[in-house]
Amino acid sequence: MLRRIYTKKLIVCAIALFAILLIYIVPNNKEKLDIKEEINYVNKDIETSTIFLLDSNNYLASTEIITTSKNTTDLAKELLQALIIDSSKQDRIPNGFKAVIPSNTSIRSLTYNEKVIKVDFTGDLMNTSLENEEKIIEAIVYTLTSIKDVDFVIIFMNGEILTKLPQSKITLPSTLDRSFGINKEYNITNTKNINKTTIYYISEFNDKEYYVPVTKVNNDSRNKIEIIVDELSSSNVYKTNLMSYLNNNTLLLSVNELEDEITLNFNSAIFNDINTKEILEEVIYTISMSINDNYNVNTIVFNVENEEIYKSVVKSIE
Repeated sequence: MLRRIYTKKLIVCAIALFAILLIYIVPNNKEKLDIKEEINYVNKDIETSTIFLLDSNNYLASTEIITTSKNTTDLAKELLQALIIDSSKQDRIPNGFKAVIPSNTSIRSLTYNEKVIKVDFTGDLMNTSLENEEKIIEAIVYTLTSIKDVDFVIIFMNGEILTKLPQSKITLPSTLDRSFGINKEYNITNTKNINKTTIYYISEFNDKEYYVPVTKVNNDSRNKIEIIVDELSSSNVYKTNLMSYLNNNTLLLSVNELEDEITLNFNSAIFNDINTKEILEEVIYTISMSINDNYNVNTIVFNVENEEIYKSVVKSIE
C-alpha cells in the first residue's frame, strides 16, 4: 500500500519537474519572436489623368495614370513624358499598354494659352515606323485635349510647326484637335462628302475593361449620332477584340440638340433590365464619350420613349 503511495508521489513529482523544465527550454514566443507590424497608409488624394497609350492590339486606348501636377502646363509635360518610350514615367503605365513616342525624344518647350497647347519636340519625334507616324500625332492630340480647358494642340519639331509626316507625307493642320481622328478606319467610295465619326468601343486586358476610340472615315451622309448608335448596336462585331454592349434592337427614336445639351430618345431595348429601367454603365459611357468627340455639348440626356432615365455630364465621364 505504502509502495503504491510513494510510487504515485514520484510520478507526480516527475511530471511537475518535466513541466518546469519545458517552461525554461521552450522559448517564450512573446519574448523571443521578432514580430514586425507594417501599416500601409492609403493616400486618398491620389490624382489620375487620362492618357492614350497603345494596347496589345496596337490600338490607341484611353486609360488612366497617376499624376502629381496641378497646373495645365506641368500636367501636359508630365503626360507627354509618359508617352515617351523608356522615360522616367514608364513605371506609371498600366499592364497591357505601352508608350508610342520614340525613346530619344525630348520636349524642348511647352506653353499653354487660351485652350491651346504649343509643344516643341526634338527631331527624334518622327523617328519611327510608317505605321506609327500618325499614331504618335493622335496620341499627343487626344492625351493633351483630355486635360480640362485644352481644345487645341500645335506641334513643333526643332522650332518649326510640323505640317507633314515625313514618311507617309500626310499633311497636318497647323492647329490640331480631335477632329483629326484616332485609330482611323477608311471606307471611302469617292472624295466628296467625306464624313469622320469617332466611336468608342470596349476592349479587355486581364478581365479589366477599357475604352478604344475608332474614327470611321466614309461617305456616310447621316448625322453623326445616328452613325454612332447604328455602329454600337450593330449585330456584327466590328473587330473580334472590340465590343459594344448596346442591344442590337436598340433604336434611336429622336434627337433634340440644344446649345450645350443633346437629348436622345430610345426605345426600351436600350434597357439592361426593363423592370428596373437600368441602362448599362458601359452603354452610357460608349455613347457619351462618342458624342463628346463629335459634338460640342456638355450634357447628354438619355430618354426612353420620352421618359428621362439618365443625365450624363460629359466631362465627368472622361
